[in-house]
Amino acid sequence: MIARLRGTVLEAYPNRLVVDVHGVGYEVHVPLSTFDRLHAAEGVAVDLRTHLNIRENAHTLYGFATEEERDVFLMLIDRVSGIGPAIAMAVLSGMPVSRFKSCVVAGDVAELSRIKGIGKKTAERIVLELKDKVGVAETWQDAAAGQVSAAAADAELALIALGYKQVDARKAVRKVMDDSPQAGAEELIRGALRAMQK
Repeated sequence: MIARLRGTVLEAYPNRLVVDVHGVGYEVHVPLSTFDRLHAAEGVAVDLRTHLNIRENAHTLYGFATEEERDVFLMLIDRVSGIGPAIAMAVLSGMPVSRFKSCVVAGDVAELSRIKGIGKKTAERIVLELKDKVGVAETWQDAAAGQVSAAAADAELALIALGYKQVDARKAVRKVMDDSPQAGAEELIRGALRAMQK
């Protein structure tokens, strides 16, 4: 498996690069977000996170400027039925990763279906099958970055596990934290559940 490529761009097209790595030219399919971020042009040095997709009749290498882009790509092709690499690349080319995650967590099917190649049914399937995964990943990232306390993150994850949307769970936990800043995870969960049942 090819997980990362570091080299020089030999050819640059909006959806595809040829990257020279010690004399070997790798053709890498990239979303527009990666192409724009790298300012990809001939002679530019690039460092890509990659995924090698192997099918019966083709081995296709996909490249991403960030770990987050690759994670969303893998989540889409692995977790959402009926979505392959082409549609996953269309999603990444159609909106920034942070906006995509917000749309999934908020259940914004209308905005997702505006992406070229994504119809209403596919957008609904993305929301249905990824909502919990995206919410959990976002909570972990916020906890790791110190944006939420460990107790708040634990409470949020517990509420997501109970079936609540991440947005609602975060709102309820913050409300309880405003009233009791020193509350532990159990107290936050109980308080948030009370707040959401009102």
